[in-house]
Amino acid sequence: MATPISQPLRRLPLLRQAIKIRRQKAKGLLLETLPQTSQEMETPSHHFTPEEKALLYEEALYTVLHRLGQPEPKHVTEATELLSYLQEAFHMKPEVHQQLLKKVQDLEKPLFCLKVTVKQAKGILGKDVSGYSDPYCLLGIIEQRVSVPEDGPGPHRRRQKAVVKNTIPEDQTHRTQVISQTLSPEWDETFFLEFEDITTASFHLDMWDADQVESVRQKLGELTDLHGLRRIFKEARKDKGQDDFLGNVVLRLQDLRCREDQWYPLEPRTETYPDRGQCHLQFLLIHKRRATTASRTHPSYTVHRHLLQQLVSHEVTQHQAGSTSWDGELSPQASTILFLHATQKDLSEFHQSMAQWLAYSRLYQSLEFPGSCLLHPITAIEYQWIQGRLKPEQREELAASFNSLLTYGLSLIRRFRSIFPLSASGSPTRLQSLLRVLIQMCKMKAFGELCPNGAPLASLVTEVLQTGTLEWFHLKQQHHQPMVQDMQEMSKAILSLVLDVSGDLHQCQRIWNKIFTNTLKIDLFSMAFLELQKLVAQKVKEHMAMVGSIVSPEIGESLFQLYLSLKELYQLVPPPSERDGTLDLDGFHKWFLPAIPAWLLKTYSVALARLQRAVQMDQLVPLGELIKHSTSAVDLSTCFAQISHTARQLEWPDPEVAFMITVKFVEDTCKLALVYCSLIKARAKELSVNQKDQGEAANMLCVVVNNMEQLRLVVLKLPTQLAWKDLEQWAGAILEPEQLQHTLHAQLQGALAGLDHEIRSGVRTLAEQLEAGISRHIQKIVSTSETTVPEDAILPLMKFLESELHYMNRNLVYENFNSLLSLLWTHTLSVLTQTTSAHRSSVLTSRKLNTALQNLELCFYAEGCGLSPEALHTPSLQDLQRKLELQASSSQELIQRYFSNRIQQQVDTTSEDFGAITIKASYRLLEQKLRIEVLSASNLLPLDSNGTSDPFVQLTLEPRHEFAEVAPRETQKFKKELHPLFDEAFEFLVSPESCQKEGNCLLLTVLDHDRLGTDDLEGEAFLPLNAVLRLSGDNNPGQVPQTRLPLTYPASNGDPVLQLLDIRKGDREAQAFVKLRRQRAKQAERLETEAQKRSDSSIVHGAQWRTLLLPTQPQVQGQSPLSSLRFPQPLLSCARGYGRGINSWVGVGCYSGDTIGTKVGQQNRNEMAGTQALSLGSVRRQD
Repeated sequence: MATPISQPLRRLPLLRQAIKIRRQKAKGLLLETLPQTSQEMETPSHHFTPEEKALLYEEALYTVLHRLGQPEPKHVTEATELLSYLQEAFHMKPEVHQQLLKKVQDLEKPLFCLKVTVKQAKGILGKDVSGYSDPYCLLGIIEQRVSVPEDGPGPHRRRQKAVVKNTIPEDQTHRTQVISQTLSPEWDETFFLEFEDITTASFHLDMWDADQVESVRQKLGELTDLHGLRRIFKEARKDKGQDDFLGNVVLRLQDLRCREDQWYPLEPRTETYPDRGQCHLQFLLIHKRRATTASRTHPSYTVHRHLLQQLVSHEVTQHQAGSTSWDGELSPQASTILFLHATQKDLSEFHQSMAQWLAYSRLYQSLEFPGSCLLHPITAIEYQWIQGRLKPEQREELAASFNSLLTYGLSLIRRFRSIFPLSASGSPTRLQSLLRVLIQMCKMKAFGELCPNGAPLASLVTEVLQTGTLEWFHLKQQHHQPMVQDMQEMSKAILSLVLDVSGDLHQCQRIWNKIFTNTLKIDLFSMAFLELQKLVAQKVKEHMAMVGSIVSPEIGESLFQLYLSLKELYQLVPPPSERDGTLDLDGFHKWFLPAIPAWLLKTYSVALARLQRAVQMDQLVPLGELIKHSTSAVDLSTCFAQISHTARQLEWPDPEVAFMITVKFVEDTCKLALVYCSLIKARAKELSVNQKDQGEAANMLCVVVNNMEQLRLVVLKLPTQLAWKDLEQWAGAILEPEQLQHTLHAQLQGALAGLDHEIRSGVRTLAEQLEAGISRHIQKIVSTSETTVPEDAILPLMKFLESELHYMNRNLVYENFNSLLSLLWTHTLSVLTQTTSAHRSSVLTSRKLNTALQNLELCFYAEGCGLSPEALHTPSLQDLQRKLELQASSSQELIQRYFSNRIQQQVDTTSEDFGAITIKASYRLLEQKLRIEVLSASNLLPLDSNGTSDPFVQLTLEPRHEFAEVAPRETQKFKKELHPLFDEAFEFLVSPESCQKEGNCLLLTVLDHDRLGTDDLEGEAFLPLNAVLRLSGDNNPGQVPQTRLPLTYPASNGDPVLQLLDIRKGDREAQAFVKLRRQRAKQAERLETEAQKRSDSSIVHGAQWRTLLLPTQPQVQGQSPLSSLRFPQPLLSCARGYGRGINSWVGVGCYSGDTIGTKVGQQNRNEMAGTQALSLGSVRRQD
């Protein structure tokens, strides 16, 4: 069967046509409909004519019928199975099959031949004196039955010497060359041994040591050891020139496989040397003079290629019929037949590989099977290629196969988008396999010799990829061409085209580019992007020029999608290093400036319509137990999210335009928020018209305020959703900060203020419904009988609040519920304050109100779920708590509190403007006695007309109801003295418990004795009993420290405790206490007047005493200020003569001299007065 031979191609026709098309496109010519692949190139057919198929079928049957040797392990054994397979593979009808089978059986049998290659031997015996041998082999075939054990040599086998020499005629005996002096000879000689019947034929090989005639002198020169000497004696006994037997190999041909290649042991003639080495033999059972027509008229490799082509075609077709793809593995039947045919025809591995390549490369162009099947013959041809090995016609046939496959492969690559669609599994793998085949083929030495003028594969592939990209774009453009030349349809068509381009570039970037980069270092994505973006930009510009400056809403929607598609396409732009210059798509956003108003209007209109529809369908029912707003709030959130999504989609590159777009979006969002408030309130009013149940109306009002609160939270997210921070940083270079503040922030704050007002109004309406009930229940608390305990009195109020607040908490979101609680808390405090003021005189009522306030505070706090402590503890609450705590106290508790307040006043007082008193206080725990030593008083105010006073101290344990059995004490009275030294001690029997009670104290009242009227008040000092030093039995009373207490006055503006006690007219103890305290307050007013006069007098006379009493030496640290004073000599003499005179002088000096008494400092004056009291007290006791 003749094979058509193609001439070597200088440039592929497909490439020339693609280049021509591209040049026409570059010149601006219109691209006509591109020809299909079938028009560009004619794919070689893998089918045969009936005559060719019959001859090939005859060849296959002849191969099976005249099979030689044992089958291979994985081959089919039965001939009937092989014949059935051939009938199926060649699609032969049974009668035709029987006819051809009969014809083949009648053909002459082939001449059977055993092709033997004697490769080498190893481990043979050394027969020469030198220890080596000169081996050669005699081999041939014996056509008779010879008793040869199947399992090798044994003890009962009768050895035959020189089987080949004695049995096979010389003309049928083959001999190898003699290899001199070696024990591991290498021959690598091939012989063809003919035979007739494989069942009776056996192969024989004898290995001999060639013996040459040598003199004894020569042999002695080769002698190396005693074994060599023994060989000399042995040779002396045999005939001259007789060769030595080294071993033989005897094999039955019917035991051999078609191909054998292994080491065979050399059998000994005797048991003297059983191990005689091994011989490496290769066997091939072949045919000569086959009687088939194909074998007589065509080269062997051509027939084998046609047979391979037919069987592979059948294999691929069978897999396709079963919806599976062929993986390149032949079935056992096909493998067996091809193996037998190649062996019988004695095809070399190179010719088998060449036949496989020619068959597979032709089938690959018409059938679908993996390109990896071509890699094996490529590798085999490359490995065995020898220049000049092929005949001219074979070279031309191989070159034609190279050019044909290359042209076909490039056509597939040009149309890879349609040939290898991603929708089909394994498409990337198939394309990668094709590229690998083309790369390996172009790298072959055979390809370089047979196709020397071809361009590099990378440049060819780049060229067809560019051409294919242009073809693909124009095909897509034709596919999306609208049937009607309408602007709306044209916009949709250009949008679909851009979407297809973006999708294709995504596929190129994600999948295809990796394949072309890894195989050929071709950046498909960059090349495709640069080509396609130019075409897309041209089409979009033309379309926008047709649209004009006025854009309708319908066209605007299509243009918006087109803008987004171009934005996505532009984001795929390769890095600058992979492209040259600017792109045609640069600044594409400017083409869409006329469409921006339509986009913004469309966005607002859609959101408004959706909002109105959502409100109209809203039944103002919460979505669930945890979700307390209704459906319209959810839809509104979705509307706002869609607006924010649209803004993010635009992402306008120009900062000024982007800022204006954002301003418009914010304005529309705020407008929608206020529109929603109006609509939802109208919807609530509409639904509540026919509602008779006030609870349902309250429920709807709760839902309304919850929806508004949800809306407020959504509006608060606008700065984040619209990326204000990034926009302000971006637009800061062209816009002033005030402009940003007055636009975006002002709009947002205005919308939030409106929403807060609406929410507060709704919550206020809910609060007003509850405030009346709270006021009513508080009045009921006041009106309860005196016998009702406070806990029972407040129970109705707490039940009312629990029910109502639980209802509100269930129906309001957290923020609105807190706002409601805050309003109710403020109202409750106001009502309690008014009620408390109206019932000041009633202790029981105040206690009930106090209990109510404590429980209300816990109720509104709700264990952290209600108002925060900061919101609860307002100044109003603290003032009310103080008032109720006082009003709810008994008279004795109020008196106790009064003294507690005076003790705190005593602690806070540091000024001695009214004088001071010095005492010692201690408590003996074992004796339960309080000991008070009144030491002195100083800086008393002169209350008599002569400028002095007659002071004495009254000691009282207060309050009197705690110490009713302890009588007050008094010190002696001093005449005309402002700094009296009392030095008197008093003891009181007091229990330890009384000393620890809060408010219990020792009241030290300093009075000015008047003979005719009431004693005047000099001042009061309060000593808390819990601060008195406790002494055990071992303590020394002399260790008790002095305590200096500044004298204080009662407040003249009225004490709240005294005011409460005053209104309790029926309480005699309270009235008596108030009367005494008011008398003291009146006296305090007169004393304050005297103190003011005294302060003015000290300013006038202070300079006279400054020169007399100021220290002349610096004061030593730790030294008393009195020790540094220098008094005049007459004054000192008087001091030594009269103890009381010095006291009077010093007292006047301390009072009149502002340097010591005022300017030197209060601390120094206190220390000096204390020192005087200690020193002059002893003088008094001596008198």
